[in-house]
Amino acid sequence: MSAEEVRVSRSWLDLREQADAAARSSDLAKDVQRCRPRSGSWVIHDLGGGTGAMGRWLAPLLAGPQRWIIHDRDADLLEVAAATPPGPAADGAPVEVETRRADITRLGAEDLEGATLITASALLDMLTEAELARIVDACTGAGCRVLMMLSVAGHVELTPHDPLDRRVASAFDAHQRRRTDRGVLLGPDAVDSAVAAFRRHGCEVRFRPSPWRLGGAEAELAIAWFTGWVAAAREQEPDLRAETGAYAQRRLAQAESGQLGVIVGHADLLVLPSQD
Repeated sequence: MSAEEVRVSRSWLDLREQADAAARSSDLAKDVQRCRPRSGSWVIHDLGGGTGAMGRWLAPLLAGPQRWIIHDRDADLLEVAAATPPGPAADGAPVEVETRRADITRLGAEDLEGATLITASALLDMLTEAELARIVDACTGAGCRVLMMLSVAGHVELTPHDPLDRRVASAFDAHQRRRTDRGVLLGPDAVDSAVAAFRRHGCEVRFRPSPWRLGGAEAELAIAWFTGWVAAAREQEPDLRAETGAYAQRRLAQAESGQLGVIVGHADLLVLPSQD
């Protein structure tokens, strides 16, 4: 991401990795595998790949030798990605990892030359319209399939229900769409914007929902997610600080005791280039 973007902590990425893996669409991964490169070998560019979690999930599902090239602006996260590579491919073939420090919103098709697949995870909703357009241009210029997973879709459901849930969710969505130095973020509008942008390039886009479903077994993640969710809503609407004091305490107590259920809507996209 660009220099103005808030740094994503390794602890947050580690905490969410298992839930991400459970949520991602295995159907789309199977679609990718059906179009294994003619050479038999994969060259996969992972945009904003952080610690390399996407590769750790997808590499074991694909047969054939793989070379993963992970692009991210955070050198510390890339160091983790290099130190914790995926296991072998589905057929036991080797998987190699290369890291490149870069602002992914400035990549061109030449930076992705030779790619047989481009991936990204939890990325689209953090982009502006202009940044999305540049990424779509680069991906379509590379002429390969694109798998973009776990984009925020704007749906949150908490059980048991609380009257303040909807108010907080609305403020959070507005925060996701806030204006920054880079422009207005797409937030939950990102999926529709990405689908439209790829289709303007003549691509086919396949869509699958990929929600987090958090319960007692995921209490630590639910607590961290809820804390950040409420904090963003309060930042967007400061009046919520007073209104949500007791609400937050109640919800966190429910999460700690395993009584809070959380569904966070995400979406996965598989983009097929026009020649497919």
